[in-house]
Amino acid sequence: MLLKFVNYKLFLNSVRHKSFQTDAVTEAYWNKVRNNEITVDKTQLKVIETLEGLREKLKTYVVEKPSLFSKLFRKEKQMFPKGIYLYGSVGCGKTMLMDLFYENCPLEKKMRTHFNSFMLDVHSRIHTYKKQTLKSTSPGGRKNLNYDPIGPVAKSICDDTWLLCLDEFQVTDIGDAMVLKRLFTAIFDNGTVLFATSNRAPDDLYKNGLQRSNFLPFISVLKNRCLPMWLDSGVDYRTKFSGSRNRFYVHSESNATRELDEAFKLLASRENDVIRPKTLTIKNRNVTLQKTCGGIADCTFKELCDRPLGAIDYLVISQVFNVVIIRDIPQMTRRQKSQARRFITLIDTLYDNKVRILCSAEVPLKKLFLPAVTNPVLFEDENRALMDDLNITKGSENADASLFSGEEEVFAFDRTVSRLTEMQTEEYWKLRSSS
Repeated sequence: MLLKFVNYKLFLNSVRHKSFQTDAVTEAYWNKVRNNEITVDKTQLKVIETLEGLREKLKTYVVEKPSLFSKLFRKEKQMFPKGIYLYGSVGCGKTMLMDLFYENCPLEKKMRTHFNSFMLDVHSRIHTYKKQTLKSTSPGGRKNLNYDPIGPVAKSICDDTWLLCLDEFQVTDIGDAMVLKRLFTAIFDNGTVLFATSNRAPDDLYKNGLQRSNFLPFISVLKNRCLPMWLDSGVDYRTKFSGSRNRFYVHSESNATRELDEAFKLLASRENDVIRPKTLTIKNRNVTLQKTCGGIADCTFKELCDRPLGAIDYLVISQVFNVVIIRDIPQMTRRQKSQARRFITLIDTLYDNKVRILCSAEVPLKKLFLPAVTNPVLFEDENRALMDDLNITKGSENADASLFSGEEEVFAFDRTVSRLTEMQTEEYWKLRSSS
């Protein structure tokens, strides 16, 4: 055992000082180790080797546009590099590795974003394309009804993006599920390379989703054009941050209301504004937050998650405010899966945009979501109207879809708890300035 330890220490020293000095991603990783930002993880180092190989291919990568000559003479198609689909448990370092790769990739035409934000942009482009195409008319004066938007939308993305980094690839929306195969087939065919991170293995994406049989071909496309890599060190590094302080208050354990009142008063005193409601106009809708001051929003859980808000609303909130207070978070079960789903999306969006948060809750962080349903009849009644609208009968294939069971929320809430833990730390609070 001692010999193995000595050999491993020698290996680490050789890696630090010799063998990977010319590899930018690896060097950036070791800089984090030297600065005590992270600890050495053998599973992460294996992924970095693959990332270095992809980075080497992208150093001179140029997407060649097909010419008339190549079409006439059937010139052999350009071979595109294979991307990476990195999946693993929460907090194992997937996002950190993506950021290191993105920052050190020499390609100028690259984009790194959260999967939810990317799909919002896709649907916005689809809507714009349809609107513009329907306005155009044919020579006979009739409207042009041939307006399939997927190809043109994919091309518009690929014209500016040869490397696409998507963090937290998770398919829960049937609208996303139905367009992904055609969209990404077109994106890959246009030469864009994908690097995605996810908590789900490729074969588990959209698990038990509505009409999943129509989604399955996308999984084959994804596995064919990206190398699936499993990263699981068995450690949630978000819980290992040092210097953390309590910014998550439980009502039964403290005077949570007073703590948040004092915090808001202190934060507001630093703003050049008055305490007032603020109305945000989002996609021709008004979303009003009752208590704000400059870059500070003091909200309740009901205000953020009981209303029909979605990812686009939370994205705008994260761009307007640098601190969000979330008061009175309840304990949720599968019967509150709509609120739970919004809360998951809210935390994902705030985390991705480095928004600082302070919270009060009914129960401790790890007990916020209970997978058990205490009254199955009420749970079934809650979905009955939607099932009727979709013509889904009890016992049919789609009756067990995760949309009704809440299974996806159970899975995703582990990530939410992990992120909330990190968002309390000093390290996280320093990521985004209050200005």
